[in-house]
Amino acid sequence: KVTTLDVMNKLRGEMGTLVKVGVVRRPGKEIVNYTITRGAIPMYSVDVSYMVDERTGYIKVDRFAQTTYTEFLTALAKLRSQNCKQVMVDMRGNSGGLLDVAISMCNEFLAKDELIVYTQGKSHKRQDVFADGNGKCQDMKVVVLIDEYSASASEIFAGAIQDNDRGVVVGRRSFGKGLVQQQIPLPDGSAVRLTVARYYTPAGRCIQKSYDNGNEDYYHDLMTRYEHGEFFTQDSIVFNDSLKYTTKGGRTVYGGGGIMPDVFVPRDTTYLTPYYMKLRSSGSIYSFSLSYVDRNREVLDEMEDVAEIKSYLDKQAVMQQFLTYVASKKIVFNKREFAISEKLIDAELKAYIARNIIDNDGFYPILNPLDEVFIKGLDAIHKK
Repeated sequence: KVTTLDVMNKLRGEMGTLVKVGVVRRPGKEIVNYTITRGAIPMYSVDVSYMVDERTGYIKVDRFAQTTYTEFLTALAKLRSQNCKQVMVDMRGNSGGLLDVAISMCNEFLAKDELIVYTQGKSHKRQDVFADGNGKCQDMKVVVLIDEYSASASEIFAGAIQDNDRGVVVGRRSFGKGLVQQQIPLPDGSAVRLTVARYYTPAGRCIQKSYDNGNEDYYHDLMTRYEHGEFFTQDSIVFNDSLKYTTKGGRTVYGGGGIMPDVFVPRDTTYLTPYYMKLRSSGSIYSFSLSYVDRNREVLDEMEDVAEIKSYLDKQAVMQQFLTYVASKKIVFNKREFAISEKLIDAELKAYIARNIIDNDGFYPILNPLDEVFIKGLDAIHKK
């Protein structure tokens, strides 16, 4: 009869104070008691950074927060120490955040006086932001991965890299959110946010998608794109010639809201089947992975990197144990659909198990090799 709110209220408290917690790892086992000192919980915005091959690094940026730039520099320094010469920056699902952080990150890759972004509005004079030439990554090749959920600061970063011909953008057209808002405080403590300008990429493209067809069309834009087939085929995307712009090097890019990638990658449904979706929606993959780690924690805790963990798991009967577990949950096995989804199910099981041991350093390196956008990004960065 204890609610989640009750639990949270008991756990939370003043920093430096103590809280006693009893943990049962498996039903029927004894309670293990811990005394925990309350403190600040760090919220990281760079999910992972690792070397994909001898020359190529990968950095996943979840959002643009106060610590993101510092985290990004730390990730780059780590990769450089491993002889990284080129980097993939993954902005997929990144809905944005602090503008100055995105600008600082762009500055690392651009030469002095290259335009990063500018703002302009009806009563708001144009304001340009240029690179200062002090960036430490001007010699590194870069590829940016985006999708339909990349928005705002993510689009500023991708647009600056693309319009300056500094790197290649891979994925699907981004969300299209680029409004400058001024906050006006009111006497009662509330505030009004007034839109005063829009963000533009260096080539002059407006990042913000149009409100011309009304609010309803605007808010249903992603669903419209999906129904129109934009997530699956580039041929369904038609741009008006009036939206044509030119990059610094003379390449044609298009405006109209969002950033259209240089390399379009359709949403991958290769491994998706109703059987796989049942496993996902029931939480079976995740819950099995947790229980597997608990049963094998002593062995797994001795392992320090993803290669060692994956090598160990590849020799275990993980999939067979999982299918036995799923059968106990009354999920009917479908042989044909399992054959289609097996590779993805196997990768997810091992990725979640590895994440429980070494966090995201174990998760992304196992899943990314099956990710079509990641694969195309890797192809793009290796091209001369």
